[in-house]
Amino acid sequence: MKPALLLALSPGAMSAAHADILLTPSFIVNIEEDCGTGDVHCSKVSYTGTSKKTGQAIVLRRKAVHAACRKDEEPCEFQGNVFKNGATSYRVTKQGELIVSKGAKILVQETGEWK
Repeated sequence: MKPALLLALSPGAMSAAHADILLTPSFIVNIEEDCGTGDVHCSKVSYTGTSKKTGQAIVLRRKAVHAACRKDEEPCEFQGNVFKNGATSYRVTKQGELIVSKGAKILVQETGEWK
């Protein structure tokens, strides 16, 4: 029984979950990926955005955003993630920009630092 327990706790047996934290002036954004290495089309990515002012948080699922590519260049360069909450979009770029918009109206646009 103990060898199975040790196997289950070994690094190779752990899930491929990975998290990145973006700190902007007003928000703490946690992007958590539960995807295999190199899986650029994985949809198991979540956004947890927490307001530094109020402490309120929202949790959303994502859509990956990639640069347009030619037929011979797949996968294309990853640009960031878009998370939806009804008509409100939360875009997080690999450069550390958080853009929250509703239709054409920008509600939040902040640049932060990845930790």
